[in-house]
Amino acid sequence: MNEGATGPGGAALEPGSFRDPDGRVLISGEEVYRALSETGLEDWRALADSPLFGELTREDLLVGTGEVGDERVLGELRAALPSEPAMVLRHERVPFISYPYEWSFSMLRDAALLQLDLNLRALDAGLALKDATPYNVQWRGAQPLFIDVSSFERLREGEPWAGYRQFCELYLYQLMLQAYRGFDLQPLLRGSLDGITPGQAAALLRGRDVLRRGVITHVKLHARLQRSNEDRTREDVKGELKRAQFKTEVIRANLRGLQKLVGKLRWRAGETAWTAYRKRNSYEEGEVAAKQAFVREAAAARHRSLVWDLGCNDGAFARIAAESSDYVVAVDFDHATIDALYRSLAEEGSQKILPLVGNLLDPSPGLGWRGAERRPMESRGTPDLVLALALVHHLSITGNVPIADLVDWMASLGATLVVEFPTRDDPMVTRLLAAKREGLHADYELATFERLLGERFELERREQLDAGTRVLFLAQPRR
Repeated sequence: MNEGATGPGGAALEPGSFRDPDGRVLISGEEVYRALSETGLEDWRALADSPLFGELTREDLLVGTGEVGDERVLGELRAALPSEPAMVLRHERVPFISYPYEWSFSMLRDAALLQLDLNLRALDAGLALKDATPYNVQWRGAQPLFIDVSSFERLREGEPWAGYRQFCELYLYQLMLQAYRGFDLQPLLRGSLDGITPGQAAALLRGRDVLRRGVITHVKLHARLQRSNEDRTREDVKGELKRAQFKTEVIRANLRGLQKLVGKLRWRAGETAWTAYRKRNSYEEGEVAAKQAFVREAAAARHRSLVWDLGCNDGAFARIAAESSDYVVAVDFDHATIDALYRSLAEEGSQKILPLVGNLLDPSPGLGWRGAERRPMESRGTPDLVLALALVHHLSITGNVPIADLVDWMASLGATLVVEFPTRDDPMVTRLLAAKREGLHADYELATFERLLGERFELERREQLDAGTRVLFLAQPRR
């Protein structure tokens, strides 16, 4: 059966799960399953029978997992699989799937620390993690969650840690380049699902960077070793490493060293125009209160399973929406702002708001095999409510998106919409237009926006804020 195709019962293989043939993931409605091979079953038994499985589950570090015995369900799943599974597991469903190239620096660092911690605890249980990809980590709000039980395998004495290179390429080098050189990690991770090679990292971390913590050991020496092994087969290298008889203590020392290194990495983002936005915007105090009341009433009007706050800034309105909804995805293009929001939510232990770095003018595309392994945001969950506050003028004027196209896109989301339109007299709009040639953005008019909105939505409520330059709309999609 083709990847992503559905069987007679409606089950479908997750397109990216082919990378691990011992633990194929299937989706059936709202249920998530994992089909194990014989090898996968042996490794699952080793994990499930160890105290570690219960500990990690109770600590909310490992996705909830149980075995499936219902023959009706198994029959439906078999129809979607290329071969007979040895065992099928059912997983807890994650509220919203995100990818490392949408995370902030602190999110990637915390995911890396979780990966290292699980590795160390696995060793103590006679197990190991066979890989080290951040795509095995998801989030409950601001709490990282490891979702791939198939990554655990029985410890093979004498073999090195198989995930070391992958950890460097997808975690460590991104974090080092952000902390040491100020390179945003999102485009680096989005550029390749395999991350950055040791040679590429060595070319970027040079000069005084060589003196920084971890660069010689994990970048320069790693790159030199990579070059020396270029003409050798993977099996030759693996065989030599196996003959070297790596003791578990050597692996443990490497993991602890990485844990110490990653834990000390810091990104000093400084203040941006957007981290200081709340202090510098043109809203009067009464307008802020009116806007908050508008959002609170709209969010609480009916049950909301999933809310998107697009252009969320410091998350003030995402927090309001979270009061009466199951889950909120809060997106902003400013990395520093999202990183600060994440750290605040993590400190609170929040499990209801997921902060992501994302540019709506250059959104996450479909990536990987056939563009289906990593999916665009719109195909990962359908929102019940979309907040688009202090956003329209940036997309339309800064991004040159025609108002008609913008409203069409909002309508395509199929959700209740709370949207704010700042008029041409608004100080922020005046500033943006001043940088443009006279006569551009003739479509940026309140009357035009309201007419187009009314053609694509049922306008339920309209409120002009006291200063008269900003108008809020509550709109329902036309069915």
